[in-house]
Amino acid sequence: MDITNLKCLTEQAIEDRRYLHQYPELSGEEYETCKFIRKRLEQLHIKILDFNPPSVVAMVEGTKGTKTIALRADIDALPIVEEGDKPYISQQPGVAHMCGHDGHTAILLAVAEWISMNKEKIEPNVMLIFQSAEEITPSGADFLIQNGVLEGVDAIFGIHLWQGLEKGKIGLTYGPMMASVDDFEIEIQGYGGHGSMPHETVDPIYIASHVMQSFQSIISRNLNPIEAGVITVGNIQAGTTYNIIPDSAKLIGTIRALTPETVHTIQTKMVNLTEGICGAFGAKGKIDFILGTPPLINDTKESRFVESIVRENFGENVFKLVDPVMGGEDFAYYLKHKPGAFIFVGMGGEKSRYPHHHPRFDLDEDVFPDAIKLFIEIIMHNQA
Repeated sequence: MDITNLKCLTEQAIEDRRYLHQYPELSGEEYETCKFIRKRLEQLHIKILDFNPPSVVAMVEGTKGTKTIALRADIDALPIVEEGDKPYISQQPGVAHMCGHDGHTAILLAVAEWISMNKEKIEPNVMLIFQSAEEITPSGADFLIQNGVLEGVDAIFGIHLWQGLEKGKIGLTYGPMMASVDDFEIEIQGYGGHGSMPHETVDPIYIASHVMQSFQSIISRNLNPIEAGVITVGNIQAGTTYNIIPDSAKLIGTIRALTPETVHTIQTKMVNLTEGICGAFGAKGKIDFILGTPPLINDTKESRFVESIVRENFGENVFKLVDPVMGGEDFAYYLKHKPGAFIFVGMGGEKSRYPHHHPRFDLDEDVFPDAIKLFIEIIMHNQA
């Protein structure tokens, strides 16, 4: 399909992205970003729906209007000090777009501009979701869903400019594509004393080491080897000095899995092992789970639809079935309620050589035309 003005749309997207990159806002605080998006949509005469800021939701009615598809971009930044010397470096101390959401926002605004110029060609209704708070819990996606954003939506699509995929490739996974994100805190209550008399104590640090080691048996001996799961303890808190055994210890970490069933298995086994091991040593163990985003599971039919679009309009060699990623993404909430697909637009290479959330991360703007075109092709191939 010939998409006229793609070059102009790309230039505008790059300009918008660089502006947004200089003025990032943290999750739930994206009010100036929201104003920027609303102003642009109003200039394009696109109807803005009644959802509270800092998210922005808009709708364009199709020529037939019997089907509604939604396209989503996340708009929040991260609490990271950006490094480097790019001319559009963040002007907000300690806040930076180190994941690519500035690019996602700019790309969807470019798609909105194309829609405004081609309304007579578009059969389905198109909802544009500029979503706040992807990076935190509670999730901005979940909040919008609770407030009815998916009512009447038949399918939803999202993209992520992805450093982990080779530049020039577009890919996804059928079924589970990104992991759930749940955190945990474990309190081990022992009995402290002097380090020279350990026999008079119930050492929570020693017990914690057994609990940590036992968790790896869940992955290696309780999960099917073809299933994916991760348990990581990233923070240990115990004691105040070297020669005193403390009364208590705390373990803080994260759990990742690709199916709800695996999440349930991991959490159940963690409770059993924590309580059992602590009890065996004469201590008490308590584990609390902080639930985050569910696994992101692409709909097979919509994934095949996207694959066909990529192969037909970008080239057979552009599409790639990618391996699932154990990182999380709150687009998963939309896919719990509606069929759809989340798509990686590859940009891995010299410009984007640092991973997401790294202080020197940067987008390769060369891939913007493909991302814009992909959304437009999804719109045009959705028959109302």
